[in-house]
Amino acid sequence: MSIRVIAGTAKGRKLKMVPGDSTRPVMDRVKEALFNIFSTGIQGCTFLDLFAGTGSVGIEALSRGAERVLFIDNDRMAIRTVRENLEHTRLTANAEVMRTDALAYVQRPAPEAFEYIYVAPPQYKGMWKTVLLGLDKNPDHVALDGVVVVQIDPSERDDVTLEVLELYDERTYGSTLLLFYERPAPDSDDADEAHEGETEGKGGD
Repeated sequence: MSIRVIAGTAKGRKLKMVPGDSTRPVMDRVKEALFNIFSTGIQGCTFLDLFAGTGSVGIEALSRGAERVLFIDNDRMAIRTVRENLEHTRLTANAEVMRTDALAYVQRPAPEAFEYIYVAPPQYKGMWKTVLLGLDKNPDHVALDGVVVVQIDPSERDDVTLEVLELYDERTYGSTLLLFYERPAPDSDDADEAHEGETEGKGGD
């Protein structure tokens, strides 16, 4: 199996794979479909590639004009592969690579918010639900109107009770299921009502 950058400044460049079977890289046809859905929204965005593996998804985002991508993985060989692929595609300038536990990262208070978060953990371990619940508990990891995409095997599909994030779409491509969640911005009418309520609740001198 080989993977490549599909579009943008690094179009056509092949990416190295992580040695062993610790990662599950997204197939090129799935990645192409994903970025067709993102469309021009990826330009100038901030992007978090959790369980980065080869870095293929985050690198695709950079190639297509993302302003900043943070790659997170806990595997030493994956981190090395991401760095080598960034060098090969000449996309290191707007990238940060962090070796840390993704589950722990999302369960901590958010140091920054991302417009897109891609979650592709090891299969059949239920880790995707733990990550999703962590993001829901600490939603400041996700920008308002931001999107969280989960990549799993269709057999792993399950309902998750969330308070902030909302499932709004899902797409199946063979043995890959993509679940799309968003953090909705407060409705403008609701925000106005809340503001009026605060004003009315404040007494005068």
